[in-house]
Amino acid sequence: MESIAIALCLLPAAFCGLSEGLATYKAVDAVARQPEASGKITSILMMGLALTEASSIYGFVIALIMLFR
Repeated sequence: MESIAIALCLLPAAFCGLSEGLATYKAVDAVARQPEASGKITSILMMGLALTEASSIYGFVIALIMLFR
């Protein structure tokens, strides 16, 4: 049962790459459509990528805590 819980904690880490790739694709598409807004799009993209990465890291840390307790 513990291994299933650890695997569930690692799901955010698994889907982080997919969501970051999709976000980057959409940002590149938006910059291609409106090059004058590239600064604003880039800053919003970086904020979103940081939040996504934080979610992945939290899941990984919780899985490590569960594994080594």
